[in-house]
Amino acid sequence: MPDIITRPATEADEQSLSRICLLTADAGASAEYRHNYGELPGLVYAVPYVKLPSTFGFVMEVLETKEVVGYVLSSFNTRVYEQAAAETWWPTLKASFPLPANNEPGYYDKELKEGDKAYIERIWDMHTAPEANIKFSAAHLHIDILEDYQRQGWGRKLIAEVVRFLGERGLDGVWVGLDTRNDNAKKFYAKLGFKDIEGAPDGNMGLKFKDFGSG
Repeated sequence: MPDIITRPATEADEQSLSRICLLTADAGASAEYRHNYGELPGLVYAVPYVKLPSTFGFVMEVLETKEVVGYVLSSFNTRVYEQAAAETWWPTLKASFPLPANNEPGYYDKELKEGDKAYIERIWDMHTAPEANIKFSAAHLHIDILEDYQRQGWGRKLIAEVVRFLGERGLDGVWVGLDTRNDNAKKFYAKLGFKDIEGAPDGNMGLKFKDFGSG
């Protein structure tokens, strides 16, 4: 395997984050087949984390080629993130991606596949975090790694970066929302000490930093 480093994510990583998000958006597998507008998953779940307040992240970068092959993205204050997104990010995307039922005929130059439609509807009615999650921790994260680089310990290393970063800022936990179809992801999080969050819908898991690595 090539030599890989982790480093802070920056706005210059936008295209890489978007690509990785698409290639892992179908319960951990590629969602390319579900989209003609392949930028949509990243615009919802990755790119805003290098654009908005209260966010940070780390990427895996191949030293020789500078290719970004994985990331962890986080907000240390989820409600601040949601408010900023509601005021600036989602309105911009709504202007670019009108609801299919309301758009002018011919607005989209490519056919909208089911994945495109689902993400456009999400942009127009974006969910916010359950109150049970916020009670558990103000911070949340997203992590995605390309398939060729999975199961090599990088997921643990990326989450360790988040634990360190948040711990230095006085937080004691972080939570994640995951696709309930993704059994491998749930096993991965459980192995690191994440547990189901009491009172939250299925697919929400939280980690208290004192439990990191204890699963």
